[in-house]
Amino acid sequence: MKINSILVSQPEPLNENSPYKRLENKYNLKIHFRPFIHIEGVSAKKVRLQKIDLNNFQNVILTSRNAVDHYFRISDEMRFKVPSSTKYFCQSEAVAFYLQKYVVYRKRKIYVGKKSINDLNETFEKFKNETYLLPTSDKLTSNVPNFLSEMELNWKRIQLYNTVVSDLSDLRDVYYDILVFFSPSGIDSLMKNFPDFVQNKTLIAAYGKSTIEAVKKANLKVNIQAPTKETPSMTMAIEKYIVNNKK
Repeated sequence: MKINSILVSQPEPLNENSPYKRLENKYNLKIHFRPFIHIEGVSAKKVRLQKIDLNNFQNVILTSRNAVDHYFRISDEMRFKVPSSTKYFCQSEAVAFYLQKYVVYRKRKIYVGKKSINDLNETFEKFKNETYLLPTSDKLTSNVPNFLSEMELNWKRIQLYNTVVSDLSDLRDVYYDILVFFSPSGIDSLMKNFPDFVQNKTLIAAYGKSTIEAVKKANLKVNIQAPTKETPSMTMAIEKYIVNNKK
């Protein structure tokens, strides 16, 4: 099967030299981007119903850029001035870098995991008696909560935004050779938008264990997986499939 078209269930990269652009040019592909989900902030009124006082937390655990945005959004809406002494524990360098949108990086205590929040276990140990706030969406996998509980930290979750299914009705009669997913929410969106979806010859590329499990749970087949040792990125996994398919 020759691959001609790919739909990536994420926003289009702003970088003109993105790996997708290189893939598109190298193999003469048509690659489109369309978010299958979007984020909606929880109102300050509804956040207050969670009965969590932002003043009670010395540290904030940030697992995504959305968490960063909505933590500072809700702080503004609730007229809470984030103390300069607040320590930030970021899941990755990308999250930590994004934090600079709101704080002066060199003047804040920011701790960064290489790949996950688990990488910061020794740092958490140093501040074990302090309090931690975990801003999240309504969709939360068990990995981070389980880790924080195993560390016996004094932490609380606060839900600040919701992951919402996007309207994809305009794609009903559009066909792509590969559909690319990065989260279980993307699969959920596919099935809610198209409950009669039949995979047939469509290939599904899934990134991450939880996404792969969601594809299988929806009774669909995963054709391309990432990350692996050979293909740590999705574009590398897609390219490997294209090359092997030509043989």
